[in-house]
Amino acid sequence: MSVASDSSPVHSSSSDDLAAFLETELDSDSDSDSSSESFPIEAAEVAVVDVSSNHRLKRQKLEHPEDETENVASVTFSEEISEASSSKSPCEHPGTFGNMCFVCGQKVEVTGVSFGYIHKGFKLQQDEVTRLRDIDMKALQSQRKLCLVLDLDHTLLNTTVLRDLRPEEEYLKSHTHSLQDVSGGDIFMLEFMHMMTKLRPFVHSFLKEASKMFVLYIYTMGDRPYARQMAKLLDPKGEYFGERIISRDDGTVKHQKSLDVVLGQEKAVLILDDTENAWPGHRDNLIVIERYHFFASSCKQFDHRFQSLSQLKSDESEPEGVLSAVLKVLKQTHSLFFQDGGEDLSSRDVRSLLKQVRKEILEGCKVVFSRVFPTKTQAEDHPLWRVAEGLGATCATEVDASVTHVVAMDVGTEKVRWAIREKKFVVHRGWIDAANYLWKKQPEEKFGLEQLKKQGADDLTVEK
Repeated sequence: MSVASDSSPVHSSSSDDLAAFLETELDSDSDSDSSSESFPIEAAEVAVVDVSSNHRLKRQKLEHPEDETENVASVTFSEEISEASSSKSPCEHPGTFGNMCFVCGQKVEVTGVSFGYIHKGFKLQQDEVTRLRDIDMKALQSQRKLCLVLDLDHTLLNTTVLRDLRPEEEYLKSHTHSLQDVSGGDIFMLEFMHMMTKLRPFVHSFLKEASKMFVLYIYTMGDRPYARQMAKLLDPKGEYFGERIISRDDGTVKHQKSLDVVLGQEKAVLILDDTENAWPGHRDNLIVIERYHFFASSCKQFDHRFQSLSQLKSDESEPEGVLSAVLKVLKQTHSLFFQDGGEDLSSRDVRSLLKQVRKEILEGCKVVFSRVFPTKTQAEDHPLWRVAEGLGATCATEVDASVTHVVAMDVGTEKVRWAIREKKFVVHRGWIDAANYLWKKQPEEKFGLEQLKKQGADDLTVEK
């Protein structure tokens, strides 16, 4: 049974190749367990992987990467098993399907990483994961692509349980789109799941454009059925994600997300998520996005006092919204990674490039804080100070002629009076927060202290 590939792949990923390989073998097994989980699998693509006699997954050589997308190996599983059986060296058992080594067929216990989203019961040793990532990196570079891991809730969409809809949100039920054809819709009633989902404005254009630069993954804290249903709404034709849909059922650490289940090198992976604490080990890969609070239940979940977008009968702007801003960051980072790269991009790292992009946001600004931090707090250690520096601003504790902005919460401080007298910008902390989440310097006039009196500081701050 051979593993063939599409002659002109668009979205290459080792996870799809492995999925195609495993699916082919399951289909060929007349005694396979009918209860095992099986999903539609994409055709194998550039980095076609295969089981070989030296107990490694073979790959196409990449001496001519420009021809890579046209020349993909097709091999036979039964021949590889036979070759592995006759090998003189002992099998290293690089991975298992169930409890059986997929090279030699022996029953073994592999202590590695589970890749249940690729196929149920599939596990790889860490050395094999590393090797596959190296393969994938070369394949992706030949296509000028990186990896992008996308959160679902509050990032690409917002979901509420139907019983949590407020009376003033009942009108939404008459605005839902048919699940039979989701391509033109943005709000859906999932009665079989007792949920309603609203897609974030610009999400379809975002995915289309991002897929040209990145291999896309979904990674959600929701369960697998929910993750797959949301993927159908976002990607009804299966163009963007393939089998790269990771749920909390696939994670290795409870209540946390990690790149250990992503078959991409960390230096080539960006993450888009609304929750920084979900990625304790990968903050340098992370683009933290402003949360999408369409439903009232979403505001309640995070103890926000303001009304949701549905209650206001409003929504984010498509051309000027959050996803549009993030797409510009992705394009800039992608361009820097492949800029003047030639054939060797081994020294490039998206983590350092992302920091470089961030430092351009408030470059040239010198900020002094006035009564923003608790009295006993060391200013340099406060998260807001570190955020401002990460955005490229210079922070100081005392005013001088070079200061451009005074960040305060009260108009009555000496530093604020100095700023007004010297015609410097006076803003509240939301100005920094907004720049942080929107990846763009914001107009100072929208963050003046007079707004604090009208609406309250809590409502004006971009909270996370």
